[in-house]
Amino acid sequence: MPEREATIGPEEGLHARPAAQFVKEAKRFASEVVVIKGGREANAKSPLKVMALGAKQGDRVTIRAEGEDAEEAVDSLTDLISAKQ
Repeated sequence: MPEREATIGPEEGLHARPAAQFVKEAKRFASEVVVIKGGREANAKSPLKVMALGAKQGDRVTIRAEGEDAEEAVDSLTDLISAKQ
């Protein structure tokens, strides 16, 4: 089960537009994907759950995936979340 840590890059954190882009990207993958912050897990394909984590710019999160395209999902989502937008 691949997982990777990332630092939130967007100024808004994982709220509004960045969260919507993140969820849209997560839905491209067949794997189950979760975002973990401070011991709390959220389904990466659920906008409300992702925003409920309250991840702000500079916060560290872990992205974990399980499934046939898990490695690709983790890499893609880590790159997306780390980019300043």
